[in-house]
Amino acid sequence: MSPRPGFVLEVDRSTPPTLFMHGEGFRLEQLPVGSRVIYAPEALPLLRDPSEAIRQALLHPVDADPLPSMLFPGMKLTIAFDDISLPLPPMRRPDARQRVIEAVLDLAAAAGVDDVHLIAALALHRRMTEAELRHALGDRIYDAFAPRGALYNHDAEDPDAMAFLGETDKGEEVEISRRAAESDLLVYVNINLVAMDGGHKSTATGLSSYRSLRHHHNVATMRKSRSFMDQHRSELHSSNWRMGEVIRKAGVKIFQIETTLNNDTFPKPFDFLQKREWEWTARDRMTFLASSKSLARTPERVKRSIFQSIQAPHDLTGVTAGEVEAVHRITTAKVMEQQLVVVEGQTDILTLGLPYIGPYNVNSVMNPILVMCLGLGYFFNMYKERPLVREGGVLIMSHPTPWEFHPVHHPSYIDFFEQVLSETTDPIEIEKRFERSFAEDEWYRHLYRTGHAYHGVHPFYMWYWGSHALEHLGGVIVVGGDPKAVRRLGFKPASTLRDALEMAEDVVGRDPSITHLHAPPLLMAQVT
Repeated sequence: MSPRPGFVLEVDRSTPPTLFMHGEGFRLEQLPVGSRVIYAPEALPLLRDPSEAIRQALLHPVDADPLPSMLFPGMKLTIAFDDISLPLPPMRRPDARQRVIEAVLDLAAAAGVDDVHLIAALALHRRMTEAELRHALGDRIYDAFAPRGALYNHDAEDPDAMAFLGETDKGEEVEISRRAAESDLLVYVNINLVAMDGGHKSTATGLSSYRSLRHHHNVATMRKSRSFMDQHRSELHSSNWRMGEVIRKAGVKIFQIETTLNNDTFPKPFDFLQKREWEWTARDRMTFLASSKSLARTPERVKRSIFQSIQAPHDLTGVTAGEVEAVHRITTAKVMEQQLVVVEGQTDILTLGLPYIGPYNVNSVMNPILVMCLGLGYFFNMYKERPLVREGGVLIMSHPTPWEFHPVHHPSYIDFFEQVLSETTDPIEIEKRFERSFAEDEWYRHLYRTGHAYHGVHPFYMWYWGSHALEHLGGVIVVGGDPKAVRRLGFKPASTLRDALEMAEDVVGRDPSITHLHAPPLLMAQVT
């Protein structure tokens, strides 16, 4: 039996309350009659034999020679892989990266390749810890490569480790890892959680520097990107593809391996969180009640550790290897098959329940800037063609939004929140007045290179990520958030959903249309 597609429910008087994620917790909310709820498609079937599927992909790649024919004794082989920002939540072992990289290493060993480096392609993200690398790659790979310095995190601030390859026809400078650029072959191992991942973005962003990233991680590019998930309308995508062409012309030989996952997000007993509410069993209802009561009594720090320890049961639905663009076309189609839901028309008010995790707070704290980025940068952009919410409409997000930061992971975020946002929330003014001083700050640079801190410029990029939504929307309201933190973001706080809906009517008028994006699992709305 094939899985069910996505579903748009119109709320009537018999509809049970709708589940909203709320950080390290969840709520049931009664949406007004006539509201719409968009549910993700069910998880696609998994590959029956992942190891054999990976082997076949390496032996029969798309628009490229078989991987074994590219491997030879004395060559320099570099394997780069996506960092901890993917997948979300982290997947149960074995991780897709471990499965793929073990297969590549077996072929390399058979070909007599000795010079192999593995690089976590984290761009300006924080360095992965030993535990995180072991989880992604497995103990066998870690123990074979890390002790001799052949497995490491990309360092975008090491001038000796970066190679300048040239400029695009738009004047964008392209600089990537010297090791990757000078290898006989670069194998990139990717996980495509959303349509924005993969393709030329893997190398052109993941192995690049601030010098390169500033050309597309800026306000102008973000505002021109009409959904980061819709490649044909994304200026971010276009810039990465131009940079990919420079990388190719510079002679960097890339063998791209992309994997797709189903959207089975939560293990039992928390799998009720991704079900349609009227299909909850008696056990699901009992689990909801018991966990809600328990979480209400649990200290925030303990709740965070409980949720961050969740490992998703999602697994491989596809693996494709070969030439970058040919591979990515197949991958994107598979992502859309899993996530796309057709939705008729835009809405006046869009409601979201934001979960406890996003790409930049794995094993960490969802600080207010990351709440803004997750809601306005990611969930708002989960559409093709047109946004779910109309221009001038209102976005209502449910999240605790604590005035709290991880001091090791997010040091520059603290200063951005305290110093920059206290003066202005306008992305253009922020970029012009403050970005360079944070990007070039020696202390932030030191913490990025030697600790586990995001780069000094990273909070700016997170703010720019939401700049298209800020320009599009007539208002943003946060339900259940710390009022001071919410106001610092430039948004309006509300204590309940009912209050938020009344406040939204001041912007969009009486009797508005309301749509709730029921996530996770992730979905992409194709708005007709």
